[in-house]
Amino acid sequence: MWVIAAAIILVFAVANWHFVYVAVTSQPDCVSHLRLGNGNAAQGNFSAAQSSCTPK
Repeated sequence: MWVIAAAIILVFAVANWHFVYVAVTSQPDCVSHLRLGNGNAAQGNFSAAQSSCTPK
């Protein structure tokens, strides 16, 4: 029983470590979104608060 409990805890720890590793090391590419100040609020659309992408 202790072996099964240890295996479950190990699988859980490894899976969470993998999620943390991927979240810290990955940098998603820029995606198209509404630009701030293009009259989007008047149309009821939302934009990113602060974009990390350079405008094209």
